[in-house]
Amino acid sequence: MGEVLDVAAIRRWCRGAAEALGRTRAEIDALNVFPVPDGDTGTNLHLTVTAAADALDELPDGAAAPDTWRALARGALLGARGNSGVILSQVIRGLADVLGPLDAPPDGTAFAGALEHASGLARGAVEHPVEGTILSVLAAAAAACTSATAMPGAGAVENGLAEATRAAAGGARQALLRTTAQLDVLARNGVVDAGAAGLCVVLDALVAVITEEYPERYEVPARAVGSPAPAQERPEPRNGPGYEVMYLLYAPDDAVHALREKLDRLGDSLVVVGGDGLWNVHVHVDDAGAAVEAGLAAGRPHRIRVTYLHAGTGEPHARHTGRAVIAVTAADGLAALFEECGARVVRRDPGAAPPLAVLAEVILAAGDEVTVLPNEPEVLSLAEAAAERAREVGARIAVVPTKASVQGMAALAVHDPLRRFGEDVAEMTRAAGATRFGHLDVAEREAVTGAGPCRPGDVLGLIEGEVATIGADVADVARRVLDRMLSGGGELATLIIGLYAPRGLAAALEEHLRDAHPDVEVGVYDGGQERYPLLIGVE
Repeated sequence: MGEVLDVAAIRRWCRGAAEALGRTRAEIDALNVFPVPDGDTGTNLHLTVTAAADALDELPDGAAAPDTWRALARGALLGARGNSGVILSQVIRGLADVLGPLDAPPDGTAFAGALEHASGLARGAVEHPVEGTILSVLAAAAAACTSATAMPGAGAVENGLAEATRAAAGGARQALLRTTAQLDVLARNGVVDAGAAGLCVVLDALVAVITEEYPERYEVPARAVGSPAPAQERPEPRNGPGYEVMYLLYAPDDAVHALREKLDRLGDSLVVVGGDGLWNVHVHVDDAGAAVEAGLAAGRPHRIRVTYLHAGTGEPHARHTGRAVIAVTAADGLAALFEECGARVVRRDPGAAPPLAVLAEVILAAGDEVTVLPNEPEVLSLAEAAAERAREVGARIAVVPTKASVQGMAALAVHDPLRRFGEDVAEMTRAAGATRFGHLDVAEREAVTGAGPCRPGDVLGLIEGEVATIGADVADVARRVLDRMLSGGGELATLIIGLYAPRGLAAALEEHLRDAHPDVEVGVYDGGQERYPLLIGVE
């Protein structure tokens, strides 16, 4: 049955829109000259809507409309790709905000109100809205839809939704042709806006589902009517920021305003969408590391993607062939240990992650099959971002998620450059994951921990990031940490002594292990780390 946007129709619309974008992807890609001429808008919109459709497929049969709209919005948010994909995900969220809570499928008036809300929400997500883009066409679609439902007789449930969606799609198509004159870069190339063209396909797919009138093909204008054909080669120079940075971000809503201000100072094409603690961030910058670090300051970024926007003009770094392992550390002794094991070392300042650009430079220069050992939780996200940048130019990069230097050493111990790359990475990952890690720290202020309260100067014994014991003596706390870590078994204990560890600490712990755990092999190394008196690994 047509002319109703119930749960079944929502599913048909989303899957139909994904298929329509798949068929028109290349045509939309060919229109893409703004904000950068990277020829991927159609592909990004297709991937975004496909992710939303896949999210609906995971719902159980009989899911209610509110759950369906919620899953649709979340799927689009998580799967959004590129500038236009992120904006489209916000459009879907806006529709879900209004239509999800309704007790019955929407009529034309309700849909018009939802589209108006979606238009405002999408425009608000873009830091510097530009006319002649998807935002202009969305606003025109919403206005045409509202006008149609306000006409006498159009508000009836029997035909209101069909008329409303037709009006929205028609208004979008008319506005699409106007985009050429609204934006200089489109006029110079004789094209309409690519993102707006994709939106028109999505709205046409909705009309098809509501009316059950499916077109043989979805039209994408080859160029604006009356405009000259563009030159064979794109004339637009790629002089803007060098990198597109995208990530999902878990952050409180009140942290996003400061994040937007910081990212706006770094670059352009800034779009931040989402809410309720989960955001999708998109920005074009020259300093990709600073953009990722801004996300780290606001919350917890993941699925970080860094794309070199000027790939067609030559690669930004020299590349070499061969296999390499890169280890990140802040300490001289640890750097020497990693180098002795065959790794290339990226140095970082104590308490800080290395600049993303530096890490990416080393990865790209190291070879075409590179394994990265971050060795700190704070470095892991940056390592993933640097690896993603290197993958954009064809290198095979694997990040072994080592959260401590002892895990990095365990991974290097099983590294075999003669194995196939994938097998070697798997073995290194298994070795790192089988290594429990701990360390000693000294409290700088009063706090309540999982092991009780602590005061400045107390020695803290941590196991895998959690305070397990507190004491006044470094050697005593170290013995307790070792005993706890070995209580579940272990064959090898690795002790890495810090720069300011008390004299005789290594000998005291070796004696304790001989007495209390005689079957455990012990390895002692001078790490030279400034902050932690002792790093511990148990395999």
